[in-house]
Amino acid sequence: MVRFKNRWFLVELIPVGQINAPVLEGKHIWAAIKQSIISNFGDTGWGSVGLSLTVKYYSPTTNICIIRVARDHHKIAWGSITLLSSIEGTRYIPHVIHVSGTIKHAQLAAIAHNREIVARYRAQTKTPAAYQDSFETYLESSSVEIAALHD
Repeated sequence: MVRFKNRWFLVELIPVGQINAPVLEGKHIWAAIKQSIISNFGDTGWGSVGLSLTVKYYSPTTNICIIRVARDHHKIAWGSITLLSSIEGTRYIPHVIHVSGTIKHAQLAAIAHNREIVARYRAQTKTPAAYQDSFETYLESSSVEIAALHD
């Protein structure tokens, strides 16, 4: 039995200059990455990455997503994510936070990054960490949702 080896990218999409960016979905991110691969690496690049590329998770609250791609051609996907400039007409700066060989380590990095982002939001509003707010319920629900992802 042959096992498919993958790489998992944890990517934060930072909106540029817009306070109220439109809500994205995984299919919008997938289409933008596809277009970036085709424009930067051509049909050969898309042919090598296309079958294995999937967006497994996207959170519109923290703008992070988990992307899976085959290990052999993950550098093409990484390059196209880095060269990505806009999704659905809105400018974004993609920030690859973590690259992992297993979904488990990508999940752990995503949960840790969510906690970091919520801590930043709380610091901006000068809210104490023990304060019960909507971010606490978001952390719980996102942690469960991320942990439920399967390969």
